[in-house]
Amino acid sequence: MRIVQLTPGAGGMFCGNCLRDNALVAALRRQGHEVTMLPLYLPLKTDEPDQSLGKPVFFGGINVYLEQQSALFRRLPRWLHRLLDSPRLLRWVGTAAARTRPEDVGELTVSMLRGELGHQRREIDELVAWLRDHERPEVISLSNALLAGCARQLKRELGARLVITLQGEEAFLDALPPREREAAWNLVAERVAEADVLVTPSHYYARRLAQRLHLPESRFHVVPNGIQLAGWEVAPSPPQPPRIGFLARMCQEKGLDLLVDAFLDLRRRGRVPGTRLAVAGSLGPSDEAFVTEQKRKLQAAGLLGETEFHPNLDHPAKQRFLRDLTVFSVPAHYGEAFGLYLVEAMAAGVPIVQPDTGAFPEILADSGAGILCRAHDAADLSQRLEQVLVQPELAARLSTAGRRAAEERYHSDASARAFAALLVPRTAVPSTPAPTAG
Repeated sequence: MRIVQLTPGAGGMFCGNCLRDNALVAALRRQGHEVTMLPLYLPLKTDEPDQSLGKPVFFGGINVYLEQQSALFRRLPRWLHRLLDSPRLLRWVGTAAARTRPEDVGELTVSMLRGELGHQRREIDELVAWLRDHERPEVISLSNALLAGCARQLKRELGARLVITLQGEEAFLDALPPREREAAWNLVAERVAEADVLVTPSHYYARRLAQRLHLPESRFHVVPNGIQLAGWEVAPSPPQPPRIGFLARMCQEKGLDLLVDAFLDLRRRGRVPGTRLAVAGSLGPSDEAFVTEQKRKLQAAGLLGETEFHPNLDHPAKQRFLRDLTVFSVPAHYGEAFGLYLVEAMAAGVPIVQPDTGAFPEILADSGAGILCRAHDAADLSQRLEQVLVQPELAARLSTAGRRAAEERYHSDASARAFAALLVPRTAVPSTPAPTAG
């Protein structure tokens, strides 16, 4: 099957969607499919071999931004337009892109979702022309619903089946300014309804998006995210002293502040003396002030010296980091659609403590890899972390269950098989009237 995967780059930062799509494409290729992975906006940054290497970047971030600002830039000569899409230039501006906040790009988001009616129509035309000349795909897969603006023209011009994976859009869309937020949700609902296949990584997110997009839940197919298991090992024994770990973007949304507060509370109680906090993950310019604030809290408690910060680890370093943890938590403040970091912790055999929100209850119930705490409650998180630390039998049971789940269900080959099975044409789905979302 000839498949084209369209995935937006995230500048100089590791991005969960990029890692997930990169692993999926590699697995689909191993299973015999012809898959081309094209980066959008910026080159991809992955911690495994980049499956988009050597391919052009479409919807180059510089051109997309300038086209939004002025009609003059929408008529740039072809040579200058291509120059601004240079991967080297896009990598250079990628650091600045890491500072972008949803509230700063409301009008641009709406324009992109308007697709052929928006200011970036030229970008869609160039993508269609390249795909027609080079790939002739049978299936086009969009990494998330924020790319759905180009869906209509891709289907019309290329006749390919269109798959949209919905994962994590809700938090971004809800952070847009009110006027753009309503328009963006309505456009997402309209464009997503036209896809042939809709995929979500969890039943939680399928229910959530079905409600917000006013679509039947039966339109959504659940394919859990997976990772390549090569190189992931379980430590022969827990580390000493014990280490509580965090691996995600170092930001407030992922709950790093909550974990720091829970760690301080745990150390004040003193039942597990010497416990350390280990923090790793993406750290970009927009999150530096937040991380500095967390370090100040630790310093004031005299515990900064017993806390480690490891920003932007490569893949082998990430595997070593997780293998050396006693317990793991990313207590996100919002309802996560999945959380790929949970599967990485499972693969390393690390017990997990997560809030009872989003997809976390579903994933931990399915895997048996961890226990739940109350959302947004640092004291309860502290108690649950301590529970794992002081009960070695519980920790061992969670570790074994998590590793088994990673091997049986949460690996990229399983995800690729389930994903590919959805791409075979079935009885046509009746068209759904364009809904209004919110």
